[in-house]
Amino acid sequence: MDKKLTLSLNQLIIEQAKLYAKKNKTSLSKLIESYLQSVTKQDQEENQITPLIQSLSGVIELENDLDVASDYTDHLEKKYQ
Repeated sequence: MDKKLTLSLNQLIIEQAKLYAKKNKTSLSKLIESYLQSVTKQDQEENQITPLIQSLSGVIELENDLDVASDYTDHLEKKYQ
């Protein structure tokens, strides 16, 4: 169900948004709705771990004393000798 929303925005932004909407053959309402939908969806997705990632978790066993920075430095020194 659609509801009416009143916003107060900078006049220049409104004009630019109207031009953008017209250029992309959509309404300003649909443009704002799409933006708000994508923003709220992003927040929800950030905290979710997909089943694929969950299945991969723990597949690789790492040594407790692994020094990634040192190993990478050694790799670069060998590579650029």
